Amino acid sequence: QVQLVESGGGLVQAGGSLRLSCEASGSIFSIIVAEWYRQAPGKQRELVATITSGGSTNTADSVKGRFTISRDNAKNTVYLQMNSLKPEDTGVYYCRAVDSRRIQYWGQGTQVTVSS
Repeated sequence: QVQLVESGGGLVQAGGSLRLSCEASGSIFSIIVAEWYRQAPGKQRELVATITSGGSTNTADSVKGRFTISRDNAKNTVYLQMNSLKPEDTGVYYCRAVDSRRIQYWGQGTQVTVSS
């Protein structure tokens, strides 16, 4: 079992920055990939960024060059650094982890609101 807790969301003006954190507890040694998703009001949840246990990363085209995913193994935490935020980045951001058995876990989400 893996538990995920997100934090770091909030209200920010366009052009500003936020850093989201996703702290994992439980059987974290089994996590093979961690991801950030977001869901805007009335829209489907979309994948924003991915980091594997080997350290490979990928970001969606809509945030490429602005968002960076990283991890701190000592703190069991995955981060999403978000720069140059736009109003269209507004939504609830969720952390997702997949373990070696291909079981997925989700956090409770953290709200990000970008004002114009």
